[in-house]
Amino acid sequence: MKNYLEEGVPTIEEARLLLEDGKRLFPGPWIEHSINAGKAAELMAKNCNDLNSDVALVLGMLHDIGVRFGPTYMKHTLLGYNFAMEKGYHKVARICLTHSFNCNDIRSSFGRWDHCSDEEYNFIKDYIETVKYDDYDKLIQLCDALALPSGYCLMEKRMVDVALRHGMHEHIIDKWKATFETKLYFEEKMGKSLYSVLPGVVENTFK
Repeated sequence: MKNYLEEGVPTIEEARLLLEDGKRLFPGPWIEHSINAGKAAELMAKNCNDLNSDVALVLGMLHDIGVRFGPTYMKHTLLGYNFAMEKGYHKVARICLTHSFNCNDIRSSFGRWDHCSDEEYNFIKDYIETVKYDDYDKLIQLCDALALPSGYCLMEKRMVDVALRHGMHEHIIDKWKATFETKLYFEEKMGKSLYSVLPGVVENTFK
């Protein structure tokens, strides 16, 4: 059976199996969040002429796959990268690192680095500072900012939700500005509001 959707990306079925295995190892709302991020990426990609909606779905589903190893905070990005690289899914591995950093500065991220060694931290730092984001990187960053375990909401609600859980710091505004720039980029690309392609935004935002 073919396990690759395209080079570096597993099939949708394989992605589902990886999430199921992740749920068995470390159950939690990250599973529903990942599924919803994948669906959002798929729906948006269907409205962009140059993106593959199946690839977008899989990348969104697996962006947090490093969480399968437990509560390691920001190290989940590197754990996901290593896990995906070992399986030959280099495009997934890239997304595992880039999804948390809307601008090329890891100081802008929420979360703690407690579980990372200096070597691991510097690897992530160097990677993010030198990588040139493509549309899939930007798409998953955006969908990560929209997807709750319960569905989709206004980005502002998700931002406040994350800020309340992780706290604020001096670089957060840069992250938020980059997120809104990405939102505008895809709305121009699609020719419509991103909220018009995502179901349940009003219900999830105001319930």
